[in-house]
Amino acid sequence: MIDDYSTDYCQDCKQNIYDSPMPWIGIYVAAASLVCSVAMAADVINGFRRKKLWFPCKIFTVNAASLTVITVAMKLPVDLSTAMPSATDQLAKLSSTVLMTTVMGHSMTSFASMDDNSILMNITALGILVITIIVNACIEMGTAEIDSSIRAEEIVVLIAMLVLLVTLSFSVLMVPPAKRYLELKYHQKASDEELVGSRQLTVQKLKELVEKYWVMAETGGPQFVMARSVTCTTSGVICLLTALTLAEGVIRMSLYHNLGWTSSNYGRTTKLILVIQSIGVVVGTVAPIFRWFIAIRFNCSNKDNISSQNDFETEEYWIQRLVEWKERPLVMRSMGRKFKTLVQDTKNRLLSFCISVQIAIVVASKVVRLISIFSVIPFLSCFHRGRKLMRKFIPEPDASPNQAISEPNTGTDLDLSNYVLQLEREVKLPKRILENICQEMDRLIQVGKRQQPEKLMELLRKSNSFKGVTEFDSSEVPRIDSGKLPHCWTLPVVTLTSIAIALPNIKEHMVEWLLSSVSKGLLYANLVEEALGSNADLLTIKHAADVVWVGVELKRKWFDEDLQKMSINGKSSKETLWKLAYMAEMSVVEFKRNTTGRLMENPLNWPLKIIAANSMYRISRSMLLDYEGSNNQMDEKLFEQLSVIIADILGACLTNLPCIITRKCYSSAIEKREQSVRQAACLLGETEGILNIIQQHELPRFNADQGAYIDEWRENPSALVSSSNNEIASSGSGEVQVVIE
Repeated sequence: MIDDYSTDYCQDCKQNIYDSPMPWIGIYVAAASLVCSVAMAADVINGFRRKKLWFPCKIFTVNAASLTVITVAMKLPVDLSTAMPSATDQLAKLSSTVLMTTVMGHSMTSFASMDDNSILMNITALGILVITIIVNACIEMGTAEIDSSIRAEEIVVLIAMLVLLVTLSFSVLMVPPAKRYLELKYHQKASDEELVGSRQLTVQKLKELVEKYWVMAETGGPQFVMARSVTCTTSGVICLLTALTLAEGVIRMSLYHNLGWTSSNYGRTTKLILVIQSIGVVVGTVAPIFRWFIAIRFNCSNKDNISSQNDFETEEYWIQRLVEWKERPLVMRSMGRKFKTLVQDTKNRLLSFCISVQIAIVVASKVVRLISIFSVIPFLSCFHRGRKLMRKFIPEPDASPNQAISEPNTGTDLDLSNYVLQLEREVKLPKRILENICQEMDRLIQVGKRQQPEKLMELLRKSNSFKGVTEFDSSEVPRIDSGKLPHCWTLPVVTLTSIAIALPNIKEHMVEWLLSSVSKGLLYANLVEEALGSNADLLTIKHAADVVWVGVELKRKWFDEDLQKMSINGKSSKETLWKLAYMAEMSVVEFKRNTTGRLMENPLNWPLKIIAANSMYRISRSMLLDYEGSNNQMDEKLFEQLSVIIADILGACLTNLPCIITRKCYSSAIEKREQSVRQAACLLGETEGILNIIQQHELPRFNADQGAYIDEWRENPSALVSSSNNEIASSGSGEVQVVIE
């Protein structure tokens, strides 16, 4: 008797030990549910903020990380070993399955942004999770773990979850064919645009170009196309049905049971899970419901033709992938003819069945859409009539002049409806949607305008021509490198700025102004070199410029040389130039003395410091060629002249900005096109003032991408024609003309 008691006591102790971490596991589940809810809420807020009421999935997308979090949040419905008899426990299980359905409906559009392999892996992982939940829930209903009081709601949700999984699995099959179709239409429209010679485009022409590509990128975006599909409409109805089922279950159970009490080993965390997941269901259902409602609004204008026979036909892109798989023969080696025939026939029958299922899903979705339209039309009619009555009794106030001015306007009369990308037999987008798309682009340009680099624009106004491109490095300077190093845009600018900082008797605010101006200019110059300057030989030189600039900008040091100290201790500009040239020359000479072999033969293999030193030597000696006098009063004049040369080089480099903007618009990847055009719109607004300044000059006409390379400018000095406002005489000798009085 005592032994039995001891055994029972030991078993109870072990059970208590096993059950002790369960509340912590409940907190873990609640935290995972909270992460899902917050991520879905972020997508909803982002959709409202950007007036995209089809709510693209930017934060909460289906991937390895999100699937892991979702799996943790689904701990309760797959837990077969823990008794959960109370009403709160039962509702927590129900809320988990409803949350799973909501997550699938909310993130449905995210599959459109994936490639084929990602779609296959993610849909497989999601399917395994959903099937596991359904099977475990069926087992729990068979063992009475799910109480009969909530069983009806659980069955409804499980059926809805399974239907949504099948709908989602077959919907992603239309993504690759739809992308190919949209890509074809995109290239047909884009081929009409003038991409060659875009360096000569004015700001207004660039705005028109960006606007056209923005409309194509937005309307042809994979997620927007998926959100407009009939199956996405069905997912909204399913999510709304499951959310109402949960609400009904909570209300009914709260009337007959005490929801504050729980008897499971999870403790009070069960109630926390129920609350968080219920909030997640409410937040996550917003996107599917809005997609469903917007699809209805799209089709309400065509309600007379919605029930026509053609409308219930399945478009080719829905079954194209399955047809391709069916027509593709299987490659089977070392197999008998009968076995090959059996496998081939089995594959064809299976794919024929899948095609039939796909057609059934599409037709059923169209029926759901039709029923939804005729169900909502009376409410929409009442709403519109109410608005008309309100306008009769409460006239709308006139817009104030300030409001009219603040509205974004591109000033173009383009017919942008010709640039809307849609699939076969898709309903025409409402005018309001197209206006919102254009207004968003206008807002992006306005955001960019508020970030215009005023100091850089002030520096560029100092340039009257692009002569500085040929003046910074004179051909009369003796060479100390065994081979000619090519030039990049950024290294001469960095070297000239270093020299300007080292000059004596220069006021601090002038140095700060130059540093700030050049810092912003180098950002744009790097864009040019990264996007257009594809020459691999320039990468090392560009890297040297980046390394030097970090020290110059942050510490005012050219490697180990303190430029600020040199400026304070310097007696004249001539002395400073000689010191910089000698220091750089000694660095190169010492390197040559200690180095032999192939490293010496190719200057591109030199260390970054030696490449930068070679640039410092040549530019400093070029400055010295025409230096006259050593009076300290001439220092600011030289500083001003260096600023003009820097402005000339940056101005010549930034003539490539229209090419950068155009190339960002003409992105080849459909998944990244929207983001790329968004960057182009912001860049256009940010550099509009720069483009207006540069285009006051007569721009040289280069072939293709010649203008992206500074050496092409230096080899064609005749193309560097001064503007009409140029007041600086040029000798045309290619040498530096630093006039110091």
